[in-house]
Amino acid sequence: MKRVEIELFTDGGNDAVVRMPGRQFPGIVVQGDSLSVLRGDLAEVLDACDQGDLALARETAGYLAADLDALLARYAAALEAHGIPRPY
Repeated sequence: MKRVEIELFTDGGNDAVVRMPGRQFPGIVVQGDSLSVLRGDLAEVLDACDQGDLALARETAGYLAADLDALLARYAAALEAHGIPRPY
């Protein structure tokens, strides 16, 4: 393990916006349990598709998209608050 200093642009929380040394743009640190939930939601979408239940797949995909949209909005807000242009 190596210890480094990082820049923290938001509170720690489950999805902190940070910049690692040597990187131009910040990223998001997602806690392992939150990452597991996102992966589980994606698995549910795939299972629903395999079973031909497109209504369930669409509904679950909508929840997953909303969660990812929230992460992206948090990221964009943190960059804007610190005068950093978005890398996309």
